[in-house]
Amino acid sequence: MTINTLITGADRGMGYELALELGLKGQSIYVGSRNLARGQAAVARLEAAGVQAQAVQLDVTDHESIAAAKTSIPNLDILINNAGIAVDHETKPSELSLDAIRQDFNVNYFGLIDVTQVFLPLLKAAPAGRILNISSAVGSLTLASDASTSIHKLQASGYQASKSAVNMFTVKLAAELEGTPVTVNAVNPGWVDTSFGGGGGNRTVQVGVARTVELATSDALTDSGTFSDIDGIVPW
Repeated sequence: MTINTLITGADRGMGYELALELGLKGQSIYVGSRNLARGQAAVARLEAAGVQAQAVQLDVTDHESIAAAKTSIPNLDILINNAGIAVDHETKPSELSLDAIRQDFNVNYFGLIDVTQVFLPLLKAAPAGRILNISSAVGSLTLASDASTSIHKLQASGYQASKSAVNMFTVKLAAELEGTPVTVNAVNPGWVDTSFGGGGGNRTVQVGVARTVELATSDALTDSGTFSDIDGIVPW
């Protein structure tokens, strides 16, 4: 049986790498992309590599776009909420504009919730639906409040708060779905060397996606409501 996987923001960076690695493992990939032309270009590269893929126009900040995307996806086993944005530019929390904070939340939190709610009926109909939310350790309140960590010194409170919110949504949705075949987990990719991370990250994109790939390909996933990375559990 073919596993059908939708990845948001999959035309580049970690999203593309997830599409490539999961596709090479036999999953059928829906490449969610705000710009359809970029999504189609990504699909062409994936197909050249031997991956079964289809581009889907999907802007996570546009409910009509999300609803339209659902009409082209009859069956779904895995949803990877990968699309993200960070517009803080190291601005101090006392000076960060509300507009910047809203941009962070519109994509990273509200968009993630909208996509999840729209596609949840398909995931519930799957034999073992999986929701994987790409979060970040910078959203960990435990690490952010520890003066010995680099996260304590980071100035990205809008982005960080949006990821903290993603973690809460992960926990609460996992609790709601207890007793169903659908699992919900958050993943920390780390500081990945992509254009999103500003370059210079200390993890390659392959390392950044490793934990998500592991959760998306596990034969019998029992974890739900967790926050983890390649090193294990990440503190909330």
